[in-house]
Amino acid sequence: MIKDRKGNIVTTNQGQNRALNSLYNTACGRAVLKVLTAPAVSKAAGAFMDSPLSCPAIRPFIRRSGIDTSQYNMKRFRSYNEFFTRTVKPEMRPVDRMPGHLISPCDSKLTVYPIICSPNPGLGNVFRIKGSYYRISDLIQNEFLARRYDGGLCLIFRLEVDDYHRYCYIDDGTKDGNHFIPGELHTVNPVALRHYNIYKRNSREYTLLHTENFGDVVQVEVGAMMVGRIVNHHSICSFRRGEEKGMFEFGGSTIVLLIEKDIVRMDSDIRRNSAEGVETVVKFGEKIGEKIF
Repeated sequence: MIKDRKGNIVTTNQGQNRALNSLYNTACGRAVLKVLTAPAVSKAAGAFMDSPLSCPAIRPFIRRSGIDTSQYNMKRFRSYNEFFTRTVKPEMRPVDRMPGHLISPCDSKLTVYPIICSPNPGLGNVFRIKGSYYRISDLIQNEFLARRYDGGLCLIFRLEVDDYHRYCYIDDGTKDGNHFIPGELHTVNPVALRHYNIYKRNSREYTLLHTENFGDVVQVEVGAMMVGRIVNHHSICSFRRGEEKGMFEFGGSTIVLLIEKDIVRMDSDIRRNSAEGVETVVKFGEKIGEKIF
């Protein structure tokens, strides 16, 4: 289930959800997945989406997804990917500038999970989704760094194909280099988690953000089905709150933030929804929590 910030139930992408259920919940569909999740297939799809041949798909997608084009800088796009990575009008995504406010890095559906010490000592620290445990060290492949987040929070921002696919920095600060982890490209739709650990198997890229207000935050961009490219703009650098960090090209995708213990209190609606297994619709730059002073 998905809710907006006012508590209303939101229904999205029903046709896509039915197709994904067929792929992941049938033997025939899972056989097809072996082809669709291969990076080479995503690379080929990406090449098509970069070409002028993909332009006829733009208008039908806008109609089917109900995208409000008045929010974006629209032009004559030269490819589907150019449309997919369109920029938003700044006034449509105002960035909360209060230093103690944690902002969303993107438009997405957000769920927050506590990072706990697993009851199985061999797993280390984990977050739990619907009864299954997911290791932080599997996500970033760095056992030493993962241990720093025991008792903290794991924020999962799931972007769907009709979301705005550019993302920003959550605070002022500096960052380390980007670490790319190759892998497969399963959908980030929750249906995939019944069969595959996408936080261990999908291609992803992470960096350590040294922020002024929220300590050291790990940000992970997770690629997904038909997302061949995670485009981060910077390597080692300083950054400002709301500055664009990067973008995803075609497809759904996910951003994960790891925040250390006793740093942030999430907004009450997000905490309540997450405890009930409900995703919350959040927008690029809006407040989602606040610093614990």
